[in-house]
Amino acid sequence: MSVANQEQSATGSVNLDPTVPAPMTDVAEYGFEGRFEDWAEDARYFEYSKAANPIGSGQAPQVPIRQFSPEIYLGQPTGVIPLDLSRELGIKTGEATSPALLANFLRIRAGEQIDTAVNATSQLYYVLYGRGFTAVNGQLVKFEMGDFLTLPAGSRSVFYADAETAMYWVHDEPLLRYLGAEAREPKFRATKFARVDAVAKLEDIASRPGANDKSRVSVLLANDNQEQSLTITHVLWAMFGVLPAGQEQRPHRHQSVALDLILDAPPSGCYTLLGTRLDERGEIVDPIRVDWQAGGAFTTPPGMWHAHYNETDTPAHLIPIQDAGLQTYLRSLDIKFTERRDLVAG
Repeated sequence: MSVANQEQSATGSVNLDPTVPAPMTDVAEYGFEGRFEDWAEDARYFEYSKAANPIGSGQAPQVPIRQFSPEIYLGQPTGVIPLDLSRELGIKTGEATSPALLANFLRIRAGEQIDTAVNATSQLYYVLYGRGFTAVNGQLVKFEMGDFLTLPAGSRSVFYADAETAMYWVHDEPLLRYLGAEAREPKFRATKFARVDAVAKLEDIASRPGANDKSRVSVLLANDNQEQSLTITHVLWAMFGVLPAGQEQRPHRHQSVALDLILDAPPSGCYTLLGTRLDERGEIVDPIRVDWQAGGAFTTPPGMWHAHYNETDTPAHLIPIQDAGLQTYLRSLDIKFTERRDLVAG
């Protein structure tokens, strides 16, 4: 009879008090020789309040608000321009725009090509301008300005440009690096969201009565395989939206990081306000303002209230991309919306 069974028989129940030392184990009884390893050199212990919130204490850096100008890719040679915030995030394993995602601008000169294979479960490409085709695992598909393309794990891809081309490319390789994992099993099929279909759906939504009263006038792109999360991949979330002329889209927040791409915004008059608190009217307190730049991008940190404003007579389009597919599956997205409380009360 083992020591554990002897103890249970004597007491009638197992003693679960962790302050009571356990009986010593004799390895020779099990046919082993030598001493036990302690494996304790990396163990650390903290009083709860000292380590329960490493972000609040500054141990884990917060995601910064950062703007990326289109000047970093316009006129550049063929190549990948990563929007790298790894130093600000304290990530030492490679480039990252958020803890889980890396956003890039992809530039391909006319008649040239680029290989974009990465260790990622999800890749999303949006064609800012240009046209061409891509070869993915031996299959060919055309692309043009305004198209979206998503690629799953194991995708070996080469993009060929017929004209000067720029893309916005987001993938989850930083998440795989953090997990120490290799993406092998595709969780969805390679999927193209054609510009003509996305634009037609957005125009239909925008033309419906009361559309401008909604929190967002937008199309959420989804993959047929993502039945629970209703997202473009099992990790990524993507929205194709319009900010109508003269409109304000009220504050909301979520726990996923947004990597926002601005499309055809006017030179001035479109902007986003971000902040951590709301006042009694539902307005953002002490906001940080990010002015939109056509073809540029910026980050929206998790948990931060943000609202979009268009003070011009021209509509503007944007594409936020997040890791909200993963957050939704984990039931941790915690998305919240607000209205003007003074108007609601009245």
